[in-house]
Amino acid sequence: MKRIERPSTADQYSVGMLSKDSPYERERLESIQRSVDAFTISIIQGLPSEASWNCLELGAGAGSIAYWLAGRCPDGRVVAADIDARYLDAGRAANLEVQEADITHEDYTPGSFELIHARYLFCHLPMRDDMIARAARWLAPGGWLVIEEPYHLPADTSPFPLVQRLLAAYQQKFSEHGADLTWARSLPAQLARSGLSEVSFAGNLGCMGGLGKDRWLPLITQSGPSLIADGLITETDLARFADLLKDPAFIDIPQVTISAWGRRPLENTNADASVGAV
Repeated sequence: MKRIERPSTADQYSVGMLSKDSPYERERLESIQRSVDAFTISIIQGLPSEASWNCLELGAGAGSIAYWLAGRCPDGRVVAADIDARYLDAGRAANLEVQEADITHEDYTPGSFELIHARYLFCHLPMRDDMIARAARWLAPGGWLVIEEPYHLPADTSPFPLVQRLLAAYQQKFSEHGADLTWARSLPAQLARSGLSEVSFAGNLGCMGGLGKDRWLPLITQSGPSLIADGLITETDLARFADLLKDPAFIDIPQVTISAWGRRPLENTNADASVGAV
């Protein structure tokens, strides 16, 4: 086991509603894992992986996908990178490296990884299109880049007025932080423009309500104080949302997770990038 540590670069998410210091941050990250991991794993399992792959997990969060990759590629290595690695356990696997790094300033050796995966990361990054091209260069020939991002549906299309207010506030706040919650639509084209081939994509509908273990409650709870302070919602809105989640008739679709992937062509091939939907 090896742990690599580098200084974090402060960014717009170091403080405020998505700060790692928030008492709700681990719960938020784990709720994302519960709701999306099965979809993510199904995408990666569809790729022709090998036990010797070197993998890079960008924005590793609470680590579930990095840990899973370490088990899937026992003869390779997995680098789990995050700007704040406090929720990552470097001791989970002998072939796991935890790296604390701002990937917008990190530059890995070209051709280092057979798989690079990121989830809910690139939409928050400045120069996100350029970052796709950089990540593509880090792939070994034949390696895969898998990017998953949220595509938020328009807040005013929700059938629930309270959800309309909450999502509008949430989307506005993220926009002020520099995030683009509709950028995911461009992912397949960005992968193809970066020289990747065999580009494909799939979507996973997000659920709010339905009496399930709702990932939106910790998310809204964490962002709530900031939204209230800005006058975007009220404390009553937060309380009513918690009550709404107990209603069996409350089921909504706030977003789609778009997963897109492409492969770096093998050396000395002239294959054209092809785009297909799954």
